[in-house]
Amino acid sequence: MSGPRPVVLSGPSGAGKSTLLKRLMKEYEGVFGFSVSHTTRNPRPGEENGKDYHFVTREKMQGGIDNSDFIENAEFSGNMYGTSKSSIEDVRAQNLICILDVDIQGVNNIKKTDLNPIYISIQPPSMEILEKRLRERQTETEESLQKRLEAARIDMELSKETGVFDIVIINDDLEGAYEKLKSVLIEEIEKVQDSKK
Repeated sequence: MSGPRPVVLSGPSGAGKSTLLKRLMKEYEGVFGFSVSHTTRNPRPGEENGKDYHFVTREKMQGGIDNSDFIENAEFSGNMYGTSKSSIEDVRAQNLICILDVDIQGVNNIKKTDLNPIYISIQPPSMEILEKRLRERQTETEESLQKRLEAARIDMELSKETGVFDIVIINDDLEGAYEKLKSVLIEEIEKVQDSKK
């Protein structure tokens, strides 16, 4: 695979990854491409197949995993998630920085590959704030919310391990978190911008 260095963005649901990503992609239009993950879960309201996720059956997903079509995959709350090699290649072929939004399992799987991305963890300031954010979404049952919170506790602990991430950004202030995110990526951003001149 060639093209700009990909970015692996990780952190618990509700940490603010999507908000930060949308802002980054708006400010640097034509620089980033999103690796569209596959999942066996049902779409949430407003989500589009092929844009937010590739929504697939468990059988189709398992077939791709068995065929080594995925750079990483994980199961969460009874649903499978994964990033296909072709979704990354599609983005890099356009000379865009490929963003992979994966969980901590995915990070560990990608570390076993030759992808060589920039690893960034976005973390909430505390479990209490994370729980408040997730409850305000009103998209979870109490059971799935508790599963997400337990996964977040594990994610927050693992993000503290040395050498897992190039940088851990605590999203306690959106503006500050965004500036930190930009500062980590500016070198790759400028490479892409210069190549388009």
